[in-house]
Amino acid sequence: MRVLPIIRFSAAADLPQSALKAGFRPDAKGTHSSRTIMLEDLAAVFGATRADAQRRDYVAAITESNCLGKPTASTRRLSAQRLSELYMLDPSLPLFRVFRRLWDQDEEGRKLLAILLAIARDPLLAATAEPVISLPEGAEYQRDASRHALKLLCGERFNDSILDKVLRNTASSWTQSGHLQGRTFKKRCAVDATAHAAVFALYLSYLTGFRGAQLFSSGWFRVLDCTPGHAQNLALEAKRLSLIDLRIAGDVVDLKLERLAA
Repeated sequence: MRVLPIIRFSAAADLPQSALKAGFRPDAKGTHSSRTIMLEDLAAVFGATRADAQRRDYVAAITESNCLGKPTASTRRLSAQRLSELYMLDPSLPLFRVFRRLWDQDEEGRKLLAILLAIARDPLLAATAEPVISLPEGAEYQRDASRHALKLLCGERFNDSILDKVLRNTASSWTQSGHLQGRTFKKRCAVDATAHAAVFALYLSYLTGFRGAQLFSSGWFRVLDCTPGHAQNLALEAKRLSLIDLRIAGDVVDLKLERLAA
């Protein structure tokens, strides 16, 4: 049986300051204690706003224009809060600017872009990545493995009722992203990464301290079901699309992200 390396979302124990300044949220309580990645809601918000929208425009689209069709003002405000926790909705943060740009350019890859950003913003979801991603294609998802991972992260912070809700929400998020399929009994599915999703994984890898060939074997690419070789090929395709500047020679990787983050 092939043993895969442990999924790592940071090259070091602590996130670099560059990642925190870009928009990572490592110490949050976790949006998945109450919501999923809310993929449909996110798409509705972006559909109701311009690419150059500001923070106030996103909030207004949810709370005033009611683009999500929520029945009360309180549920609209709560939706704005939860979406902001996961996705920032704030172009002053580089992570969101890059995400929104790639989202607008790549309809096919949106669900993978969303799960990557949600992992960067919610440690509860990140904790369940290993039990999901390490499953072979077609294998049945086991909640006990995710429960164990969450207990390692949270200790006794959650009672059984809240923990069960987190498990349901994270499983739903992995289903929305395409990694799981099914209702009562979920099975692992392979996902097909786009060049734009690979660019976002490369950007997240760089922000979290990976360099050289390690950029293509980070946990961010594992979420995309990419081998290092496939990750490099997608990155080279992104170069051809003028998203990034990249040169690869053996283990030497010369990466420039100025085009992406501009």
